[in-house]
Amino acid sequence: MHDVLIIGAGPAGITAAIYCARVKLHTLVLSKNLGGQAALSGAIENYSGYQMITGMELARKFHEHLHEFKEIEHHDAPEEVRSVEKSAKGFVVKTDVAEYETRAVIVCSGAKARELGVKGETEFRNRGVSYCAACDAPVFKNKRVAVIGGGNSALDASLQLSKHAKKVFVLTSNPKLEGDALLKQKVLANAGIEVVYGARTAAIRGSKFVEAIDYVVGSKGKTLALQGIFVEIGWVPATGFLDSAKKNGKGEITVNSACETGVAGLFAAGDCTDSPEKQIIVAAGMGATAALSAIKYLQRK
Repeated sequence: MHDVLIIGAGPAGITAAIYCARVKLHTLVLSKNLGGQAALSGAIENYSGYQMITGMELARKFHEHLHEFKEIEHHDAPEEVRSVEKSAKGFVVKTDVAEYETRAVIVCSGAKARELGVKGETEFRNRGVSYCAACDAPVFKNKRVAVIGGGNSALDASLQLSKHAKKVFVLTSNPKLEGDALLKQKVLANAGIEVVYGARTAAIRGSKFVEAIDYVVGSKGKTLALQGIFVEIGWVPATGFLDSAKKNGKGEITVNSACETGVAGLFAAGDCTDSPEKQIIVAAGMGATAALSAIKYLQRK
């Protein structure tokens, strides 16, 4: 029986684990990866204490900090949570490989990439279609690629890709770029990046690998010959495994200011919640709040 089981090992989950471990709670962290969405970021310039740090570097520092505490158990092999059920002693958490009992649960499962839903996307996944520039950018060295989207994720991806690709096209359905002013400035000043406004993706084509993308501007259909497509149109909360907590229309877990879900012993933090700001530092702060609430809950038991 664990004191606290934390689902997710991004900024929220790791911060929550550290807070729980510091008060000697036996803490289990389950995750499909380490670092969460933060690990996919290129240059992070707004995380306190670092003028600039890459997502991979920050994820490594998370990992190092996590393993300083003997009270924290973290399985290196990826483990996907399938369900969280209330029990007489607390909760039973079932994964794709095991079943665990715990007195309290903190859900920090983050979000997953939103798909385009166009013809060819599924067929060419991992054959030119990617959802992670930080992971796959080097594969497209000296190739032509497109980034679909116009927000921070798309801008960050295009800047990462510009260091490797021959040409980067940013296709956004909006009339202007969204996101941070500094990121927009960097993208627009980069000679290797071309922004196409009002572009609605229609289809992805190829044979064994991606060869072209069809899109529409206004009523006119157009085609770009390229070898890679990076989908960066936002995220959807990874909360499908959780039925007991209240969610909003987006599937985000509804929490109060103490990161309580309304189910005794069940807390949530980070991008899987209805917090309006999806930022690394906000997620870390929510992780601390959720842990403190869980600690108080267990002290009352």
